[in-house]
Amino acid sequence: MSVPAALYAALEAPASLTIALSGGIDSLTLSAAAADVRGADRVTLCHAVSAAVPAAATARVKAFSADRGLHLELVDAGEFADPAYRANPVNRCYFCKSNLYGTLARMGPLVAAGTNTDDLSDYRPGLQAAAEHGVLHPFVDAEMSKADVRVLARMLGLGDLAELPAAPCLASRIETGLRVEPADLQVIDRVEMMLRGLLGNVTLRCRLLRGGWAVELDRLALASLSAQKRAEIVAQVQRFTADDRPIRLRAYSRGSAFVHQ
Repeated sequence: MSVPAALYAALEAPASLTIALSGGIDSLTLSAAAADVRGADRVTLCHAVSAAVPAAATARVKAFSADRGLHLELVDAGEFADPAYRANPVNRCYFCKSNLYGTLARMGPLVAAGTNTDDLSDYRPGLQAAAEHGVLHPFVDAEMSKADVRVLARMLGLGDLAELPAAPCLASRIETGLRVEPADLQVIDRVEMMLRGLLGNVTLRCRLLRGGWAVELDRLALASLSAQKRAEIVAQVQRFTADDRPIRLRAYSRGSAFVHQ
């Protein structure tokens, strides 16, 4: 059996199961495991199509569900109609997830997310929204960390998907307190896709801060860039941003757009 016993029990027990599928490795692995345990006809995948979701993630979700014969529902969670979300407060994720889980709850009585035990040690206001909507966390129930999830992904045949770097929603790139605008999110997504085309599957972020744009790269990737290559990257980013805000390259720092208020 590919799926650990504790996870098997958590996935098999519900009479119905709707999985919130973001397109990241956690929710993809949870979806594959649920299909393995329950069968493809007893799992519904739901993906929110949004300006805050990278286009590559939506494409990945569509390909994944088609390849595995899983039923996929594409939804608009409605977070952009929520002024509290658009204001981008320190607990923005709470409002995002409240809208998402509220939408998914109308589609099925039991919703599961790909939360793993590593997530519990971080500030995750979205977990409060999950608790309020009764969202299940099968990986947490099975005491599985991010590393455990990647191991399971390989066992379930997810191939290169098992190596996907962490990629929070695009709104996380906008500094706390700056309004979340779809046009800015589109710029961020395009810049990151361009950079991945140039640099490969490395950790990177394009952030919008009060002081301008910041392009963050994995330290090793950044150190390997010549002065000429750095200048070329800045010039290409300038084409996408099309404004006079300064652009700087710097080493990746987790959560650097997050400002406690």
